[in-house]
Amino acid sequence: MITKYNIIYNLLGLKGIGIVQTNKILMSIKSKINQVTDSELQNIIADSLETTHREEFLNLGNTYLNKTKIIDEVKFLIITDDVYPSELKSTLSKNSPPILSYYGNLNLLNKNKVGFCGSRKASSKGLDVAKDCVEQLVSKDLVIVSGYAAGVDQETHYTALKNNGSTIIVLPEGIEFFRIKKELKEIWDWDRVLILSEFFPNSIWSTGRAMQRNNTIIGLSDVMILIESGETGGSMEAGKKTLELKKYLFAPIYEGMPESAIGNRILLERGAFPLKKSAKTMKANLSKIFELINNDAKYRLL
Repeated sequence: MITKYNIIYNLLGLKGIGIVQTNKILMSIKSKINQVTDSELQNIIADSLETTHREEFLNLGNTYLNKTKIIDEVKFLIITDDVYPSELKSTLSKNSPPILSYYGNLNLLNKNKVGFCGSRKASSKGLDVAKDCVEQLVSKDLVIVSGYAAGVDQETHYTALKNNGSTIIVLPEGIEFFRIKKELKEIWDWDRVLILSEFFPNSIWSTGRAMQRNNTIIGLSDVMILIESGETGGSMEAGKKTLELKKYLFAPIYEGMPESAIGNRILLERGAFPLKKSAKTMKANLSKIFELINNDAKYRLL
């Protein structure tokens, strides 16, 4: 029997439909999605499609979830669900992921969140700054959001868990490829972790998916911190996207900035806030971030 989630994956996978059109269709039938059987839902969606797509859609069956090795603990969120992250919809609008697969503690979505991005080859100084920031943030019960890549991402997830904080991992691939990294196994706690993927469960990593994943990190986060960015590449694009979406972006600046952080100055010139060391504590001065979050100002630039 076809399931509701397969139906949505089938719709999203139709050539020429994509994210925007899938969201448009789902939102147009929002009141019906949880009120009808899965078979009825399939027919309702089919009726909204043009003839060229309708027959193909009806014949897809359990295409995506039958082909995946998805584990039993994986669950799904649809954009029409009440618990779907509202900040994603308000930030990414029509480009919000229509469906998210997840496992872990979904309640972490209800907390204030700070997102991190940065070079996979960040300098030791950059990683020290990331560690310092995360230690301060989790001490205030803020959730750390990042993308599970090497370098800055891994440092932020690790530091959050090591310091009894919580973290959300946003994958650049399908959820069936998630594995707990060996560096994290000893400190792993499912009560303090949420794994999210916006891709088909068996989608492999690609540069495009990594870029798209960064947009979701930005959308979920109240504030973004970019540790080190090159002049080009994923971290630079994430920084520019943060500013484009009018979210607050903080970028550290310190003596002897390495080549891996050349993009920080570019982003500061474009509107990012400088993140400097406090002369009093000799730690990163996060007072502006705490102020923004405590003021509950929706963390958007005017």
